Amino acid sequence: MGLGDLHIHSTHSWDGTATVAAILRTAAARGLNVVAITDHDQIAGACEALALAPAYGLEVVPGVEVSTTAGHLLALYVRRPIPAGRSLVETLWRIGEAGGLAVAPHPGAFGMESLSPRVIRRIRRSSDLARILVGVETLNGSLIFRRRSSVVAPPLAQALGMAHVGNSDAHSVALIGSGVTRFAGHTAADLRRGLETSSTQAFADQPQAALAVAADWLPRYLLRRAGWVTTSRTFDEPLRLGRLASA
Repeated sequence: MGLGDLHIHSTHSWDGTATVAAILRTAAARGLNVVAITDHDQIAGACEALALAPAYGLEVVPGVEVSTTAGHLLALYVRRPIPAGRSLVETLWRIGEAGGLAVAPHPGAFGMESLSPRVIRRIRRSSDLARILVGVETLNGSLIFRRRSSVVAPPLAQALGMAHVGNSDAHSVALIGSGVTRFAGHTAADLRRGLETSSTQAFADQPQAALAVAADWLPRYLLRRAGWVTTSRTFDEPLRLGRLASA
């Protein structure tokens, strides 16, 4: 069985604190097979990950966390930008036209621009759109969404026949792999088949204590605001802080 984390933010997101290289190095060290860099309305980090991934023995699903008028949406297996600020239906059509699939992240999370269960049910009633919106993030390893997702998301995915997806929603390296998707095979193509056939499983692989995650992310976020980020220039180099402009 393979392990994937399909919701990770890099410094291409305003609130991410790790370079793409640092993310890939950490994911490889933690035994993941597939990762997706899903920055907020930006695909540059995913494109960078595609170029760097072979050096780390990983496969990358190119993606983006798209802001729609109904809430955030993970667009996966897309290699071109998906416009932000459009309706959920239009966004899904654009993802489908780009050859991608979509997953609803942290559904029903209050105050975080999440898709509501009602909206997800409505979309799944359309057979054409249901072939694009195939998964629900039933486990989110971040601090904010963990408890809410465990209550709302699994029964929603089960009732609608959707893939169960586990992700970290990592904004720093400490959280990578805290939520993972288990699937038959080991490649990005295998994972796609698992999503399309609703055969994936979500579970907490390396849960982190809330205080430890907060203590890791907040200083790095403040450092980033000052122009520093978490970097890793080569496979063997330990994680270190570097200037944002040269990372």
